[in-house]
Amino acid sequence: MKIVQFANFYTPTSGGLRTCVEETGRGYTDRGHTRVLVVPGLFDADELTPAGRRVTIASPSMFGSDEYRMVTARRRVFHLLDEIAPDVLEISDKLAVAWLSPWARRNRVPTVLFSHERIDAVLGTRLRLAGTAPVRRCADAVNRALRRRVDRVVCASAYAAAEFERAGIDGVGRVPLGVDLETFAPASMVENGVVQLVLVSRLSTEKRPELAIETLRTLWRPGTPVRLTIIGDGPLRQRMQLLAEHLPVRFVGHVADRPTLARMIAAADIALCPSSVETFGLATLEALACGTPVVVPTAGALRELVDGRPDAGAVCPPTPEDFADGVRRLLAVPASVRRTAARSVATGYPWDRTISSLLALHASATAVPV
Repeated sequence: MKIVQFANFYTPTSGGLRTCVEETGRGYTDRGHTRVLVVPGLFDADELTPAGRRVTIASPSMFGSDEYRMVTARRRVFHLLDEIAPDVLEISDKLAVAWLSPWARRNRVPTVLFSHERIDAVLGTRLRLAGTAPVRRCADAVNRALRRRVDRVVCASAYAAAEFERAGIDGVGRVPLGVDLETFAPASMVENGVVQLVLVSRLSTEKRPELAIETLRTLWRPGTPVRLTIIGDGPLRQRMQLLAEHLPVRFVGHVADRPTLARMIAAADIALCPSSVETFGLATLEALACGTPVVVPTAGALRELVDGRPDAGAVCPPTPEDFADGVRRLLAVPASVRRTAARSVATGYPWDRTISSLLALHASATAVPV
């Protein structure tokens, strides 16, 4: 099978989306399929990677920042698709569906939309209108239009699928993502009497990273042995550093080396995962794989990973006081018990299962005639 993956929100420092397309691409390639990934970048490139061929198209920046770019050279993409003649087109970007779908319909190539975000959550965060009726109606209309233009829709969680179901869209596939259980694994702990908290997140508004600092502030008093390490970067970093002034917080920035990242997560006692708009939560799953229990919000998909597993994670309203209470509850569980429980959750999410489910979905997808 020849599979083309298309993703706009893919950067050298992006997290979940990059991990998803690289891991699935590696899985497709390892099973003998041909995979080509098309992404935007600063420069043109065409290279072979362990995950298959990756074609980077020089593209303008989005949102006035070089961090994210959007492919605008549509004719070049169409020429590339004509050359490859894929058996399925896997689109990880809702914005590109409008112009990729007509090409796929003309060429009778099945299209699969992998929905990595909820439109109502994105709009609600940017417009400060989360949960309002106008945002829901807008999201429903967009999702109905998207469904008409693609042959299949797949989501990684019940939370992600719920937006389509609310709009009356049936047949949405559910394929949970996976985790690299070899790289992200528990490590020997050195007990030094200090509670180590960690946040792994892009420092941007929708991720709510400031909640981690405010949680630490709630827990910390002079002489209280608690520390927070923040791994990641983004537009809120300067604001976060000001917020953390005089608090025991360490900013590490983006960590590209996965084994190094895993060791840092495994060294923590508890991971704080404050975002309420995640549609799966790879960073949360990676923490669990490292044997590090998590505190997650009541809204969003993160709670689906630890619901019913109180030793592995605390599900709390997204306030500093409630998150601090979640930390205390987890610390009351013996370290060996909570670490074993966290790792046990993650072992149920191997990438191999994700790959098998996606390949089965791709094999059954049928293009709708023009």
